[in-house]
Amino acid sequence: MTHDPPQASEADLAIAAIEEDIVLAKLHPKQRITEDELLERFGMKRHVVREVLATLERMGLVERRRNIGALVRSFTPREVKELYALRELLESEAARRMPLPAEAEALRRLVELQHAHDRAVEHRNPREVFRANLAFHHAFFSLTDDDVLERAIAEYARQTHAIRFGTLASADYREQARKEHWEMIRALEAKDRARLVALCREHLRPARDAYLEQMSHHDSD
Repeated sequence: MTHDPPQASEADLAIAAIEEDIVLAKLHPKQRITEDELLERFGMKRHVVREVLATLERMGLVERRRNIGALVRSFTPREVKELYALRELLESEAARRMPLPAEAEALRRLVELQHAHDRAVEHRNPREVFRANLAFHHAFFSLTDDDVLERAIAEYARQTHAIRFGTLASADYREQARKEHWEMIRALEAKDRARLVALCREHLRPARDAYLEQMSHHDSD
């Protein structure tokens, strides 16, 4: 007997929409998000809106300040560097732990997901790219068969969503990321662990560097 997947709640749908808005630069760091705006946009009750904002804060996407309300999270240069240094450690360690050769079915699934990512890039649909990219990385890091490490990678990746807006909104970056995904697949197929580890590090750097560069421009204005 098959069971249908559980339906997403109105809070879950709102959280996903706001998360995408932050990643895709519809909402910018330090931009205020008011309860009234969310009430009007999503038609939810006020207690549900507050639940949404609390969840976004726990996810590291917004910060709430007394007498101001919720703001899209912003980062200092030091915080950006520290977050990405930790992500490099976690993701390169995952690449070191992946069994090589990878199982044929796991590789087939990665290729299938990357074709979906390719189509999203070709369609120039940033929201579709974002979701396809998440699916690829979830499947890729699940190859470690280490639930704790995989959850840690996902958690710190989520915390950098507000940093990545400058790259996911860029067609050039989306194309670069697409190519790097295929290089990861080829490294798995070739059982080239050194290349796999290096790719995991290199794949993170454009988003970090773009955010730091943008911050330096703001500071010099």
